[in-house]
Amino acid sequence: MGTVTWDAPDGDHPARRAVRAAMAAAAGGRKQEWLALFAPDAVIEDPVGPSMLDPEGKGHRGPDGIERFWDENIARVRTFHFRVSDSFANGPACANVVTITATLDGGTTTTIDCLTVYTVDDDGLITSFRAHWEPDRVMATLTSPQDAGKRLQGHAHSPAP
Repeated sequence: MGTVTWDAPDGDHPARRAVRAAMAAAAGGRKQEWLALFAPDAVIEDPVGPSMLDPEGKGHRGPDGIERFWDENIARVRTFHFRVSDSFANGPACANVVTITATLDGGTTTTIDCLTVYTVDDDGLITSFRAHWEPDRVMATLTSPQDAGKRLQGHAHSPAP
């Protein structure tokens, strides 16, 4: 199971409630709960623009596209740790400064520093989720269990200061 740490303003706001629910569902691996948070015409852009997750940069649209996004991306992560360090809610949207640590099967980890923007409709359903992050920066954080073991071994042989 993953975690959500909210170190940000948390005043009640419909979009902020949706953010918290979406992160909790993803961290808990609860696909159906997560899918139920999205309006039928919703779009996910994660990251915004063309990337290895969305080569055309058009986003993942509607129930089928959003479910496919879960299956191809979220479901591949064994553990999510979300840390929200700031949050700005106004109008129908909430923008958040987030650090996500994702652990994949086999123990490989990566860290995603990003700005996420969720927009909701009058019923509080997510109509748009846009995540701004740079794939190259994320790829530079990939760490395998072997990498961690090598670092620990290197420290074991280092003289004490």
